[in-house]
Amino acid sequence: MVFQYCLTKIRNFSIIAHIDHGKSTLADRLLELTQSVEQRDMQEQFLDDMELERERGITIKARPVTMYFQDPETQEVYQLNLIDTPGHVDFAYEVSRSLGACEGAILVVDAAQGVQAQTLANVYLAIERNLEVLPVLNKIDLPAAQPEEVKRQIETVIGIDASAALMISAKTGVGVDKVLKEIIRVIPPPKKPVDDRLRALIFDSHYDAYRGVMIYVRVISGEITQKQMILFMAKLGVFEVQEVGILAPQEKKVDRLRPGEVGYVLANIKNVEDVAIGDTVTLDKAPCREPLPGFKEVPPVVFAGIYPVDTVDFETLRDALAKLRLNDSSLHVEQETSQALGFGFRCGFLGLLHLEIVFERLSREFDLSILTTAPSVVYRCMLRTQKELWVDNPAYYPDPAHIDYVEEPWVQVHIMTPSEYLGAIMALCNEKRGSLTKTETVSSTRLLLTYRLPMNEIITDFNDRLKSVTRGYASFDYESDGYQRGDIIKLEIRVNEEAVDAFSCLVHRTRAEIKGRALCTKLKEVIPQQLFKVPIQAAIGGKIIARETIGALSKNVTAKCYGGDITRKRKLWEKQKEGKKKMKEIGKVHIPQHVFMEVLKT
Repeated sequence: MVFQYCLTKIRNFSIIAHIDHGKSTLADRLLELTQSVEQRDMQEQFLDDMELERERGITIKARPVTMYFQDPETQEVYQLNLIDTPGHVDFAYEVSRSLGACEGAILVVDAAQGVQAQTLANVYLAIERNLEVLPVLNKIDLPAAQPEEVKRQIETVIGIDASAALMISAKTGVGVDKVLKEIIRVIPPPKKPVDDRLRALIFDSHYDAYRGVMIYVRVISGEITQKQMILFMAKLGVFEVQEVGILAPQEKKVDRLRPGEVGYVLANIKNVEDVAIGDTVTLDKAPCREPLPGFKEVPPVVFAGIYPVDTVDFETLRDALAKLRLNDSSLHVEQETSQALGFGFRCGFLGLLHLEIVFERLSREFDLSILTTAPSVVYRCMLRTQKELWVDNPAYYPDPAHIDYVEEPWVQVHIMTPSEYLGAIMALCNEKRGSLTKTETVSSTRLLLTYRLPMNEIITDFNDRLKSVTRGYASFDYESDGYQRGDIIKLEIRVNEEAVDAFSCLVHRTRAEIKGRALCTKLKEVIPQQLFKVPIQAAIGGKIIARETIGALSKNVTAKCYGGDITRKRKLWEKQKEGKKKMKEIGKVHIPQHVFMEVLKT
């Protein structure tokens, strides 16, 4: 089977699905049917080569693959480029760039579960880019499958025609051959280039320890060949091409990448910072006039501190984060010091899942014992001098007297739920300061709720609470919705009249008292008793809003007195009282490391 290059015989597509709806399994079947992988090398979730991806059933790092398929009727050979995408909302920008490299997308929906929240977000990204969407109903072999009901959901919720949706079972392989034929029939070939100047979209990158950064590109016009000097238009880096090739699915070197094709480029790029997802590659000597649209720098959304449990591991943690950054350009790292936890790093993430994945990878791949501080969002402070200040750490929060106003990030949340849990979800969202913007009926038993919520309310326990009030049946997805003024204040925790920065946090005024009480109660439980009473206070500015007191360890000074006059005992008690008073004035409370860890866990 030999493929003769022809633009009309190329199909670039992506697979969109909610977690566990069968995206990776369908990709496995397509690889088998096109004989891209030998049977002896085949394994489940072939494109998910990270242990963590297999365990959780999610795609973290997208991976392209080129397949060749011979149409049994016309005997013509087609090149099918599957540009795999991460499914989670945290990686929405990477998904949008991957979709920007495609002409079509396969929408996989579980015939038993129906349309879920995450499916919606990525389908709308595809529709915005005018991609041809091919609906596919998976898991039709399950006893609970309701294909007709799910077709109706796709039509009413997403708004695309699902009458001819393909019925397949990716696990058993039923109907998968029809998917290949439909890809060729429905998804259009790449557009004819307007000129022959090189324009290629970088939709992903991967770090190779021996060859530097490998970039994955989709060529829009022109050709990429060895020895060319290429220019990255956003980062302005110039590099010499060492090797070009396709992933089929293993690396396969080729002479050139032509318009419409998808492949990799090696150009002796040493630093991951030189490559940005969404950047345009062109020739250094004959560049195109303007870059491809849609590029943007992705700022971190959630911040957290990462510290080694044992300070000896600091250098190891630094090296581990540097290695992780090579494969994950969206991870933001800077060094910081905490009076409680010692040396560590302040890291910026795209969202909570991103934080969780980085934490897991550091623990597993580098065998590190690490601790993360509570995640926080970035606040925008406008000072009275009209200077703008971005704050992600309570330690850098300015004096309230200098602040004009504070803005906090908000998100739009889509919640897909069975209708009987509507009341519980509304109560939860109201508690989290949310406002309902829209309610849509998906089917006789399911609803789609759209809420606006502050970002800092959903990064703590929102997902856990949602799952518990709906018994695990609801799914949710969120997207950024700008900044809005909020009554944000710094909650300070004082131990024995001294402020402890590690326990301080930025909260909305309405939540300050609840948070302050919870922290004081927890600290009372975990701080060891001293020889004097220790007050623990939560304060906003000079106002104390919550207090707990740790009782003193007392020694029985009258144990040696047997009977006799009571005045002798009183004298000893008075002497002890004086001693405690003096000790309270000069005494310092030592807070052990495990106390900080206990509080951070809560």
